[in-house]
Amino acid sequence: MKTKQTGFTLVELLIAMTIIGILTSVSYPSYVKHIQKTKRAEAESALMSLAAAMEQWRVENNNNYTGVTLGTATTAIFSNQVPSDCDTTTSVCTNKKTYTLSISRLTASNYTLKATPFGSQIGDECGDLTLDSTSIKGAVKTTDCWE
Repeated sequence: MKTKQTGFTLVELLIAMTIIGILTSVSYPSYVKHIQKTKRAEAESALMSLAAAMEQWRVENNNNYTGVTLGTATTAIFSNQVPSDCDTTTSVCTNKKTYTLSISRLTASNYTLKATPFGSQIGDECGDLTLDSTSIKGAVKTTDCWE
């Protein structure tokens, strides 16, 4: 009497693993690009919020931007990183930080804000994002990053 065997052969398993590998190699770069684009949008939003904080500072300080600070100090008007709800005194947030915010040019009458990629965002196609006091948006590597 012949018994029927159930299960998969080694060849069938190798074919299935090959198909999974091909699908993964095609979809993973798209996934990474989507995550970078999402985090870039978060940095753009942070730059816009920082610009609003800069304008609030100017209104409260006789139409003058000088004296603005970023970071965790009590006198800082805005966080210096994205996401901004991270505590920079602990190392727990280091893995979550995606952009560093800074003021690259500051005078009494104008400013330029900059978001520099950090960690997993370093490979982002846009590089540094900028926003100035006249609402001109820019990026170091390409021009269509602010969508």
